[in-house]
Amino acid sequence: MLSYPDFAYRQLVVHIAGGSGERLRFRADTVVVEDAEGKTLLRHSCHRLFALFIIGECMLTSTVIHQAVRFGFPIILMNRNLRVIAAIRCSAEGNTSLRRRQYTDGGLAIHVARNLVRQKIDNQILLMKRLRYRSADDQEALAALSALTLPVGADTAVLRGIEGTASRIFFSAYFRPMGWNRREPRCRRDPYNTLLDIGYTYLFNFVDALLSLYGFDLYCGVYHTFFYQRKSLVCDLVEPFRCIIDRRLRKAHNLGQIDPSDFTVRNGMHELCWKRQEKYTRLFLKDLLQEKEALFRYIHAYYRWMMKADPAAAFPVYAIGE
Repeated sequence: MLSYPDFAYRQLVVHIAGGSGERLRFRADTVVVEDAEGKTLLRHSCHRLFALFIIGECMLTSTVIHQAVRFGFPIILMNRNLRVIAAIRCSAEGNTSLRRRQYTDGGLAIHVARNLVRQKIDNQILLMKRLRYRSADDQEALAALSALTLPVGADTAVLRGIEGTASRIFFSAYFRPMGWNRREPRCRRDPYNTLLDIGYTYLFNFVDALLSLYGFDLYCGVYHTFFYQRKSLVCDLVEPFRCIIDRRLRKAHNLGQIDPSDFTVRNGMHELCWKRQEKYTRLFLKDLLQEKEALFRYIHAYYRWMMKADPAAAFPVYAIGE
């Protein structure tokens, strides 16, 4: 399994393909992206790759797939709307001891779910407390968030209700300067919902890659229920970290980095122009990479906690930094 020093040495690489003639190939322990004329567009050492994202149309050679498995980095293929088309994973699939723990609940699921929801709300509270200027409405929202409690013995349905209440309070207050309406996942009713979808997509795939290092069954969730082809465990473990994307979106707005002209509207849905994707990708990935140590250590601690299968053991905690 990957140690932290090895992980810290590795990098997350995103390539936005410019045309259908681009090709991804392997040369001397290096991944190379070439255009249709053979000109090198990207070159990166396989020894330093943690994950490679390809956005747009690009051809893969079988040698690259073989080397991705050899060097242990996933290749995630996404379309221009940042939907994952396919992913080549390099996970510890033979970790049967871990999967046996996952499949044998033993009362751990609700304990994990409770911790994840509590940490998500705590990080929303932290973001609200760090606002430089808080209006009366902000103070009211902060008080409402702080007053939320998770009843002892609450099931996942109750926890989801409390989480939904917290998110509505948080979004309406934290994003009020943007003229926020409401959070609508995947509906793209405005540029801000579209950007949240993009940021959460990168976060999701980053956590997915980290969980794969240990051989988790990504479809076996503890908070999000089982659903066909949904990676419920990844949905679970992104919850404490959504605040990273939320904070970046507000910062980008305050710094004037969000330009409405970067979006086109089609059938009432705001789509990010192809030529502007790299700009926003850089914004979100910068913050994710700044938090990559915290993400790695959290997933590592969660793995160790799961192997102990002891509710009395300290559960990993993530609190967003300044």
